[in-house]
Amino acid sequence: MKTIKTFILLSTLFCSGLSAQVINTDVEMADRLRADGKWGVVVAVIALLLFSLCIWLIRLDRKLTKLENKRND
Repeated sequence: MKTIKTFILLSTLFCSGLSAQVINTDVEMADRLRADGKWGVVVAVIALLLFSLCIWLIRLDRKLTKLENKRND
């Protein structure tokens, strides 16, 4: 559970730093991705990676909790 709380705290800190950045609309790569219709693929891959990371952290936390409980018994 401590791992999840740490992950949430770090995610919040990371996202708060992103909102302070100035958005530059003259980015050639972003314009090309939008024009080609590939921005959805980029968003999907990033979402999949973040979802996978969250699942991995939750499973790791459960395994560690089981080991800690087994050690204390």
